[in-house]
Amino acid sequence: MEETGWIRRMFEEGMALKKTYGEEHVYDFSLGNPDVEPPEQLQKELIETLTRSPRGMHRYMQNNGYEDVREQIATYMKEQYGLPFTAQHIYMSAGCAGGLNIVLKSILNKGDEVIVPNPYFMEFKYYIESHGGIIKPVDTLDTFQLNIDAVDKAINKKTKAILINSPNNPTGVVYTRETLKGLANLLYKKRKEGHTLYLISDDAYRKLIYDNVELPNIFRIYDLVISVTSHSKDLALPGERIGYIAISPHIDNVDALVSALMFSSRALGFVNAPALFQRVVGRFQRNSVDILDYQKKRDILYNALTAAGFHCVKPMGAFYMFPQSPLKDELEFIHILQKEERILVVPGRGFGKKGYFRIAYCVPLEKIMGVLGGFKRIAQRYITKG
Repeated sequence: MEETGWIRRMFEEGMALKKTYGEEHVYDFSLGNPDVEPPEQLQKELIETLTRSPRGMHRYMQNNGYEDVREQIATYMKEQYGLPFTAQHIYMSAGCAGGLNIVLKSILNKGDEVIVPNPYFMEFKYYIESHGGIIKPVDTLDTFQLNIDAVDKAINKKTKAILINSPNNPTGVVYTRETLKGLANLLYKKRKEGHTLYLISDDAYRKLIYDNVELPNIFRIYDLVISVTSHSKDLALPGERIGYIAISPHIDNVDALVSALMFSSRALGFVNAPALFQRVVGRFQRNSVDILDYQKKRDILYNALTAAGFHCVKPMGAFYMFPQSPLKDELEFIHILQKEERILVVPGRGFGKKGYFRIAYCVPLEKIMGVLGGFKRIAQRYITKG
């Protein structure tokens, strides 16, 4: 508990500061909580679904969700990835968190290891450990792309899966086709040596891509892929806890895997994804919030930070950036930011990477404009003067 919770801790400190100084004088970049509203058509569809809901719509259904909704999503996946997805390959989940937990509970035996590129969303560690697994963080390159050689060295007889997240939280980096092909080639090589590994992909941000950057087709690059998607970010529905698991059609014994997911759902208490929002999101697989709004905020903030002297890999997706701290101890630096400029960010140690800090720029534009002077002043004191 002491190790985790940095995001929420900074968010709560921000709430306290707002009570003291007022909302307009505090700049809270701690929580990845979308500041945009769901698409207007989705809100209309929600009302329509409620008013014309068939009898029994709010009752229990199969643990994997409504079949017609899964068919809608399978059709979308077939279009997007060019593989023969069916409703059986789709499992409706309570967002990415719920989906990842039931996947990990289903595939892990006690002591199995899961490799996770570092930095990473810290809750991955607790998802893995909660189901008897062991997390094996592997440092990425300076660009935050995967270090394939380091992944190779980390694989051993206990390794069960690789868990990736692209676009990435906290860096905003999108893994390139070259990087993912390198990973796939490594995993195929390990299979020839008698070691079969799953590739689990947290795809919560896959529709938040900037500058027409390619998001490689992971299902075409590797075969044993289990993708977990959330509509928290792309449809701005984080409070509704709705998403799905997509199992690659290349995976054999899909029925056995789905049965395991069903058992895990019940054992963990998820039972099934929310009925109402299953009905709604099935029709909105081709929609998302306005990506250009987030891109504009990224450009303003990134340009200002780098001009001031901060070192930062430019994010190409999601709504985070991960600058390097000008002080070796980033915890000391973020406390200075908070005290001197009332800017709240999350220390890199909250993502397994000391010496950095995360900015969640999914905030109103006026907050970003209002913080630029503060970052410039901080840079003049702690970067320009060393």
